[in-house]
Amino acid sequence: MVPAGPVGKFLVTQMAAVAELEAGLISQRTRAALAVAKARGVRLGNPSPTPATAEMAAAARQARSRQVAARAADVLAVVRQVQADGASSLRAIAAELHAHGVRTPTGKEQWSAAQVRRLLHCSQSVMTPKRQTLNASWRHEIMAS
Repeated sequence: MVPAGPVGKFLVTQMAAVAELEAGLISQRTRAALAVAKARGVRLGNPSPTPATAEMAAAARQARSRQVAARAADVLAVVRQVQADGASSLRAIAAELHAHGVRTPTGKEQWSAAQVRRLLHCSQSVMTPKRQTLNASWRHEIMAS
């Protein structure tokens, strides 16, 4: 607790001055480090700038979709093997993915049942679009009757 009166005011002023000094020193060190990095040729700033045109943005989305699909296919192969080995629940599959060292899409080690469910759901919608279209048309015919 800071004492009241002029002594307290003096102590608070001194603590504020020390904090301001430290902030200035941190800023100075940061600027110096950035200058050294820039001199070495390191590109500073956002590493993934936004695309300049709509076409570039669409191409970037398609490239990312291909990467995601390829990664999902790789993980799905492990999931199918784990299922063949007897893991049937989403939690069991998640535990086996962790045991096999398969990382999640965000790079984490621990899988959750929800992530496995999303992976299985997305794989069904990506790999069987005609079946879903047929199911949707059958539902439409049934609803129309």
